Amino acid sequence: MQYFTWFIAAATLAKLNPGRYVYTIRMLSSSVPPSISRYTFSSRRRWLWVLVFTALLHLLLFVWGSHQFKVAAPVSRPVIATILPLPPVEKPVLLPQAPKPKPDTQARPKAAPKPRAAPVPAVEVPDTPIKETVTPLVAESPETAPTGPASTGPAASTDTAPATEPPAQADAAPPAGKHYQTNPPPSAELKYDVEALQKGQNYHGSGKITWQTDGGSYTINGEAGALFITVLDFKSEGEINDFGVAPVTYTQKRFRKPATQTIFHRERNAIVFSSSANSYPRGGGEQDRASVVWQLASIGRGDSAQFSPGAVIDLFVAGPLDAETWRMQVIEQEKITVGGDDFDTWHVIRVPEAGSHEQRLDIWLAPQQEWYPVKLRFTETDGDYLDMSLSKMKRLNTAAAN
Repeated sequence: MQYFTWFIAAATLAKLNPGRYVYTIRMLSSSVPPSISRYTFSSRRRWLWVLVFTALLHLLLFVWGSHQFKVAAPVSRPVIATILPLPPVEKPVLLPQAPKPKPDTQARPKAAPKPRAAPVPAVEVPDTPIKETVTPLVAESPETAPTGPASTGPAASTDTAPATEPPAQADAAPPAGKHYQTNPPPSAELKYDVEALQKGQNYHGSGKITWQTDGGSYTINGEAGALFITVLDFKSEGEINDFGVAPVTYTQKRFRKPATQTIFHRERNAIVFSSSANSYPRGGGEQDRASVVWQLASIGRGDSAQFSPGAVIDLFVAGPLDAETWRMQVIEQEKITVGGDDFDTWHVIRVPEAGSHEQRLDIWLAPQQEWYPVKLRFTETDGDYLDMSLSKMKRLNTAAAN
């Protein structure tokens, strides 16, 4: 632009004074005179140093101020749900029924050799005449000799053993169960998508749990399968009482294993097993492995304040062979997606004690859906698991429950 202005000025002078002057325009290598170029470069370098010095000064002031006033830099911390350490769970007490067979097995070999020793005192009577006494002695010796000690020895032991053991069972008072405010959910049929990991292989299938109740009794039927194989089949039947869900019988069948049955005897106040000699006292509030999920749902429906992060619910749970106290710990409220739908749930877990071969159980209960279990996860100690996610739900009426 500057060259163009000089050129116009020169052309104008040439028109005003034609033929008299010769104008020469000398082009410079730079658009700015040398003095101006040097001045601009030196000023820019000076301002650059000023900016660098100012930045360093601000940085030093910030570091000094953070140390002086101990201002901690903001750190983003992820929210992680942790399991807080809790006091140990009380150990259950077995009923004194296991030692019963021992007195019977020991009494039988003791009674056998005593009749064999009976002929010995019969030989020691040589003074009496043979004709008159041989017949009475032979007849009386096996009757009178063994009956005296036998009636006082073994008979007394067999009579006193059952007389002392039943009072011991009667004195073993069953532990009193804890009462929770409960309100069992209405009848429903829940279908699940099943994903399982077994020995490094992933399997997919389907499952179903049917909860039926008329307010006074209940029935739970459940199954889970993968690749047309029923991995788990269970059934629980019982009543609804002051404790909530109260099972009477629990039947379980696993793949390639025989079916087992657990019975909650009301008359004997005992919990017995078809595949185990164990026996536990029954005091009320006990659960089986199927009813425990619905007891938790009943507790949530009874009073939602019983669920809070970190809350603990101890339930005595009987399995196919044994029973123990399950410590159910409420983790937190979680939003999960199952079957394409979002649910606000309470995440409850059961972590077995260290060294136990029991499985871990994770339960997600949905308060907006009558506290139904929308997701279940069973994890073995070796890492294998069975995951059940709700895919379809159908409400059942009272007639269907019967």
